Amino acid sequence: MRELILGGARSGKSRLAERLAGESGLAVTYIATSQPLDGEMHARIAHHRARRPAEWGLLEEPLELARVLREQAAPERCLLVDCLTLWLTNLLMLEDDARLAAEREDLLDCLPNLPGRVILVSNETGMGVVPLGELTRRYVDEAGWLHQALAARAERVILTVAGLPLALKGAL
Repeated sequence: MRELILGGARSGKSRLAERLAGESGLAVTYIATSQPLDGEMHARIAHHRARRPAEWGLLEEPLELARVLREQAAPERCLLVDCLTLWLTNLLMLEDDARLAAEREDLLDCLPNLPGRVILVSNETGMGVVPLGELTRRYVDEAGWLHQALAARAERVILTVAGLPLALKGAL
């Protein structure tokens, strides 16, 4: 099963994904895409780490997400990726359009063929005002296109607002 969980900052999307992964009855591997580049990110990472069960596996991969998914996916495993917009940011910061396109296509191509359960978490960024800068507008555009492509491949898509899940595709 492929699931995409979208929501704004502090919407409860990660907590929901962690609950669903824990309830799956499968071995869980958490795939973190963030890079602790400053104190604020260190604090966010520590917060997420503290609420995860100790028996969950953890892999940190800021760029080659599809490769890690292919290596880790198994029928008896749930992979939880948190979060796709940080992964996208990491790729945008490389300023290598070919790499961004290749990694994005690799992710989209590998998803339908992965065994087991995959839960993808991402920030819904396209519901606010249009950003002023070129890079931030591109980020919002790229995230929107990625979400549309992932939603087409997912069996379930959930929007989380104020800690409440709303099923956009598939049942809760």
